[in-house]
Amino acid sequence: MIILRDIELRRGKKLLLHHANVTIQPGQKLALIGANGCGKSSLLFLLLGELGADAGDIEGLQTQRLAHMAQEIHATSLPAAEYVWRGDEQLAALHDRIADLEASGEFEQAAKVHSQLEDIDGYSAERRALRLLQGLGFAEDAGQRLVSEFSGGWRIRLNLARALMTPSDILLLDEPTNHLDLDATLWLQQWLQQYPGTLLMISHDRDFIDASCERILHIEQQQLHPYKGNYSDFERMRAERMANQQASFEKQQRRIAHIDEFVSRFRYKATKAKQAQSRLKELQRMQKLEPAHVDSPFDFTFPPPEKSSDPLLKLDKASLGYGDKAILSGVDLCLRPGSRYGLLGRNGAGKSTLLKTLIGELPLLQGELTCGQYLTIGYFDQQQLEALDLDASAFLHLQRLSPDARDQDILDFLGSFNFRGDTATAAISPFSGGEKARLALALVVWQKPNLLVLDEPTNHLDLDMRHAMEIALHAYEGALILVTHDRHLLRNTAEELLLVHDGGVEEYAEDLEGYERWILTSYRSPDRQQAASSDSSRREKRQQSASLRDKLRPLRRQLASTEREMEKVDANLRELQEQLGDEALYSSAEKDALADLLRREGRLKARCTELEDVWLQQQQQLDELSD
Repeated sequence: MIILRDIELRRGKKLLLHHANVTIQPGQKLALIGANGCGKSSLLFLLLGELGADAGDIEGLQTQRLAHMAQEIHATSLPAAEYVWRGDEQLAALHDRIADLEASGEFEQAAKVHSQLEDIDGYSAERRALRLLQGLGFAEDAGQRLVSEFSGGWRIRLNLARALMTPSDILLLDEPTNHLDLDATLWLQQWLQQYPGTLLMISHDRDFIDASCERILHIEQQQLHPYKGNYSDFERMRAERMANQQASFEKQQRRIAHIDEFVSRFRYKATKAKQAQSRLKELQRMQKLEPAHVDSPFDFTFPPPEKSSDPLLKLDKASLGYGDKAILSGVDLCLRPGSRYGLLGRNGAGKSTLLKTLIGELPLLQGELTCGQYLTIGYFDQQQLEALDLDASAFLHLQRLSPDARDQDILDFLGSFNFRGDTATAAISPFSGGEKARLALALVVWQKPNLLVLDEPTNHLDLDMRHAMEIALHAYEGALILVTHDRHLLRNTAEELLLVHDGGVEEYAEDLEGYERWILTSYRSPDRQQAASSDSSRREKRQQSASLRDKLRPLRRQLASTEREMEKVDANLRELQEQLGDEALYSSAEKDALADLLRREGRLKARCTELEDVWLQQQQQLDELSD
């Protein structure tokens, strides 16, 4: 076991840990969580021996083999596969020894080393390295490419593969899903479930934590707080504790009111058959767990768009790609105010091609792209971080966008993203990746877009910021199209799923859990190529899905009509209840008017109840037909 006793740890003048204690049992899988800057990465460096504790002791590491995911790759001309398998230092040493012996003609000695290599299964190393690369989303020929040919995000994936290749008793991972898409995240999740050693992982992906970890280690107020169970268990336990703290009561009530407003607005909009009931359950769960985030420093909203068009943007029979090469063909997509799409698809299927076409970076090869008169796109991807001016402050970034805005309005807005005081007005060059991501997102929000196009917006964001983004997106009135490996965010903000696959874009008839099962089944197959060759089976499945959509379409239209009427009745009821709030109505002179309003209120409430019953019956028909 590993014992941290009375640890004190500083970075510069900042005290990160003070008399911190924790015991980690062999084989445990722990997620290390906490606000940005609380010391998570520093704790990993401490365990790796790259930082020394200012006080306290660590026991139990001396005999343990550690593997970790480096955040940088030094210049190397090695092929990618060899770079990965050289993570196994013993294996690499034996290979180098054999090469030296054979070069000097000492073949008898080389034969003995070959035997040692066989004892550690060294001859399968290349195959195992290629399997890791494939699981993490690399192309089939990537193993032969030089490391220097890969971009920054792909080099981080190479480091992750190298860490997984390294034989270890303890595996330390720092935000391993940051540069992964959803498919690679699911593969890594499955790999970690089978890892026999001790895992300590920094992650802000709650679904990934839930599936991979059995313990939570929370850094809070310079202490290490262990919790049994996964992140959902931690959130529930912390919610119970925070709900009992009276000092947080008022903020808690404001947050819960915000959630209640979202529930009221979206309760009858989960029209996708297999997601409807689970969405309602998730909303109820959110209300119960909101107190766990009551002390979050983030509390921002997307302002309503100033103007809008219907539709905002439309693709008709479009072919998308680069130069003369079409990546996607026959694409039909209509984005209207309130549309909420999540994009699914394997790496390289064309998700980025679709997004870049929507925002105007790529011209159409064929077909038609129609933009509404008042279309305003807010686009976020990781390149936005690189476009930030490191010498400018967060305040100056916003002021450049809106020179006429009041200084206090800008500062108040930045405060909702936890940029306060000097952090808002000083140069952003010292900002962490998470702080830069927050600022880039703030710039998008500030411009009041009516179409949000978000490509992996949660990279580098901690759990509280992700929660705040989720709440803000719930109340967002514009259209949303989202690519993310964060399944929790995808499940709770997208109402419809689109699958980018086999050169096309189609509505995905299953729910997100169905997609997970499909991806994980393909990874479990002993021969991925065999799975990839089953085109006829997939065609049959698409035909079945198309037939199902034809049957579901009229039911969905009926359901949509019911939802529109419910919204209308609900709006009338709210307006009438506002009138009933007028104290003057309760004078004797207004008794007839009051009686009339009360009768109308009764009729509207009865109609609400009738429509709820109709909605539930229609939804049940959809569910039964979908099953």
